[in-house]
Amino acid sequence: MAPPQNQLNLNNSVLALLERCIHLNHLKQLQAFLITLGHAQTHFYAFKLLRFCTLALSNLSYARFIFDHVESPNVYLYTAMITAYASHSDHTSALLLYRNMVRRRRPWPNHFIYPHVLKSCTQVVGPGSARMVHCQVLRSGFEQYPVVQTALLDAYLRFWSDVESARLLFDEMTERNVVSWTAMISGYTRLGQIGNAVLLFEEMPERDVPSWNALIAGYTQNGLFMEALSLFRRMIAVEAGAWGQGNRPNQVTAVCSLSACGHTGMLRLGKWIHGYVYRNGLGLDSFVSNALVDMYGKCGCLKEARRVFDRTLERSLTSWNSMINCLALHGQSQNAISVFEEMMTCGSGVKPDEVTFIGLLNACTHGGLVEKGWLYFELMTQNYGIEPQIEHYGCLVDLLGRAGQFEEAMEVVRGMRIEPDEVIWGSLLNGCKIHGHTDLAEFSIKKLIDMDPNNGGYGIMLANIYGELGKWDEVRKVRKVLKEQNAHKTPGCSWIEIDNQVHQFYSVDKTHPRTEEIYNTLESLISLY
Repeated sequence: MAPPQNQLNLNNSVLALLERCIHLNHLKQLQAFLITLGHAQTHFYAFKLLRFCTLALSNLSYARFIFDHVESPNVYLYTAMITAYASHSDHTSALLLYRNMVRRRRPWPNHFIYPHVLKSCTQVVGPGSARMVHCQVLRSGFEQYPVVQTALLDAYLRFWSDVESARLLFDEMTERNVVSWTAMISGYTRLGQIGNAVLLFEEMPERDVPSWNALIAGYTQNGLFMEALSLFRRMIAVEAGAWGQGNRPNQVTAVCSLSACGHTGMLRLGKWIHGYVYRNGLGLDSFVSNALVDMYGKCGCLKEARRVFDRTLERSLTSWNSMINCLALHGQSQNAISVFEEMMTCGSGVKPDEVTFIGLLNACTHGGLVEKGWLYFELMTQNYGIEPQIEHYGCLVDLLGRAGQFEEAMEVVRGMRIEPDEVIWGSLLNGCKIHGHTDLAEFSIKKLIDMDPNNGGYGIMLANIYGELGKWDEVRKVRKVLKEQNAHKTPGCSWIEIDNQVHQFYSVDKTHPRTEEIYNTLESLISLY
């Protein structure tokens, strides 16, 4: 039965007034107007006021005030309030309100509430509580709703890493949409199961941009950069087709692809993506600008990296870190330090984090700036209260080792609050090789062998050290052990970009399809000298 005309007129008036509200006082005036008309407990108006308060004004405290003054809030009011809490990362309040709703047994939660509750459970309480929510979903009969199934699928993958249960749930879904397919693909990539992710991607009946991005990002995060770029090219080809208009790359696609370009040194493709972003109006926001700075920096185009950085209007901490780290990577120590000093003086209150100091310590290492390195290490711990991570210790040990200050380096190692890893001992070994400190080099290599006994490279280095010391019996023992263990040495690798394609070459590798031509050219070059 349709509401009377007077009621419709009032509804329209209230909605029109809401659109004209621009701050909380306007909302309060409208609320007072409704109370005088006797609508203090009318769910429709309470819902509209609450939603406007959370969405337009982002005022959760007053939204909760409205909610608490409704004597018997319905399921839509609960849904609006819980959704608002979850959207603003106030997961504790979302869970407490949900618990209150369940204990009252009226109204019973609907299927729109469960995705937000599942997210809040895993953020605040842990996986066990989310499994309890799963049981409540089953009891309430909402387990067949796609939005609930997708939320459960995401919870199993993202927070419990339970890919078997997630796949079982996925296979039992009565209605799989592109979101559920993408959630499953993302789960596989997060757990490193790229093969399963690819198989699922190829089975998808339809794809959207997030599904392409999920696999491109998965490739990149798992170090499969060439595969990521190949999929990006495929996406571009699909987008160019008549049936691919819904698959146009977005900013996330560009960022993931630029990251892959930076790791493989594919500067030409990286420039093409930069142009694609510009031509298609994707916008050079901080997200894309940071990726461009990182890509140009890793490819050695520091002028272009600086040009993009200077054109970034809103520089986040990530922006500054990207510029500092790419300068440090290429040994421009003073420039990296200058960017840090610029950040501290005109960075609009941006404070350095652990990534900033990794860049600074790297810069000091490449520039041999021992005193500066100590200064930044102490600044990080004492002024900013940042707990040193293994990367910070590695940089400091490398800095001291390159400077020949081995006693100070060992003091750092002994004073570490975390167990030294291969990077620490490798950094110390590098300094020993530079300064011919054979005793400490032998000690470092033995530590490395204990950590990775199957790495033949460490054994070969130890044999070489013994050879330099004239300990030939020890050399024979090491080589015998290497042979018995069938230890392998990771071959050296180099690559070159030709016609927008990267060719990789490993030491003593003859798997390249043009190997014979390459070796003939190499022999002809050698014969010239």
